[in-house]
Amino acid sequence: MQLMYSLSTAIYRICLVVIISTSCSMAQSPKQWVTYDGNGGPGTGKHIVLISGDEEYRSEEALPMLGKILALKYGFTCTVLFAVDPKTGYINVETLDNIPGLENLQSADLMVIFTRFRELPDQQMKYIDAYISKGKPVIGIRTATHAFYYKKDPNNKYAKYSFNSKVPGWQDGFGRKILGETWINHHGKHGSEGTRGLINGIVKDEKNPILNGVSDIWGPTDVYTVRQLPEQANVLVYGQSTNGLSADSSVNLHKSIMPVAWTSTYQGEGGTTGRVFTSTIGASIDLKSEDLRRLFVNAAFWCLGMESSIPERADVGVIGSYHPTMFGYNLFKKGVSPSAYGLQKN
Repeated sequence: MQLMYSLSTAIYRICLVVIISTSCSMAQSPKQWVTYDGNGGPGTGKHIVLISGDEEYRSEEALPMLGKILALKYGFTCTVLFAVDPKTGYINVETLDNIPGLENLQSADLMVIFTRFRELPDQQMKYIDAYISKGKPVIGIRTATHAFYYKKDPNNKYAKYSFNSKVPGWQDGFGRKILGETWINHHGKHGSEGTRGLINGIVKDEKNPILNGVSDIWGPTDVYTVRQLPEQANVLVYGQSTNGLSADSSVNLHKSIMPVAWTSTYQGEGGTTGRVFTSTIGASIDLKSEDLRRLFVNAAFWCLGMESSIPERADVGVIGSYHPTMFGYNLFKKGVSPSAYGLQKN
C-alpha cells in the first residue's frame, strides 16, 4: 500500500511539473504577428488586418510600414500577419502553408492582402473564406492577383481561391472573382523595367478622393499584364514601362500602358457589396514612393466608406526607419521574428 501511494505521488508530481513547464513555455512563446494600436484619429474603432506572404516582393517589410502609418497617424488598429516557419518561429516567406493569426479577421473591418501562391490549411483559410463570404472590403497588392494556389490538394474545398481555378463562379480564383484580375504575365521586362504611374486624368478631374494628393508614382517593379477588368472597375492609375530601374528612366514608348490601380466591388454570399481596391505595384521598394503610400492610405479610407475623411494631402511620412530590401527570390531577411516589426524595435 505504501509503495502504491509513493508511486501515485511521484506520478502526480511529474504530471504537475509537466503542466507547469508547458504553461510557462506557452506563456513565454512570442506572438507570431504584430498589432499597432490606433493613436487617435478618424480610424478609431476600426480594425485593419494586413496579410503578408510572398517570396519576392518583400510584403513582410511593406505591410508593417503601412500598418504603422495607418495606426499612428490615422487611428486605425492594425494587425500585420506573416508567413512563419512553425519549426523556428521566424518569418520565412517560402513557407507557403502557415500564416498565424488569421483569426484576427473575425474582428476586421478591412483586409489588406499581399500574398503569393499560398496553400493554407483549412483551419487558417476558413477565416479568409468567412471574411469574403460576408462581402467585406479588400485591398489587394501586387501578387494578390495570384494570392492562392492549391497545387498539392487541388480538390480542397478552398481550391476555388487558386489563381487558375476552374470552379464555376470562381473561374481564375480569388484574383478574378474578388480583385478583378488573376495572374497573366509580366508586361514589363522583369528586373530591368520599372513602372511609371500615369494618373487617370478623367477620374482625377471628377475629384475621386482616392487620388487626393497623388501625382507622382514610380517604382522599380515591372508592369503586370491586365487582360480584362470587370465592368464595374474604375481605373485610377495606368502603368507605363520604363527603360531602367531608376526614377529618371525614360518611358518605353513601344509598350502599351496597363491598369495598375483600380477600384471595383464584389458580392458576398448574403448579397452584401464589398468595396475593393487593387494595385499591381506595391513591393516594399516601390513604397519608397510617397504618392504610392498616399494612394494606399486613401484607398483604405475609401474601402471603409470613409471617403469624406480622406485628407487633401494625407501625411504618409514613414514611422521610424524604412530601408526596404530589393525584390528578388531568396533575398528576404533570415532569422527575423514577427516581433522585430513591433513598435518597440524602432
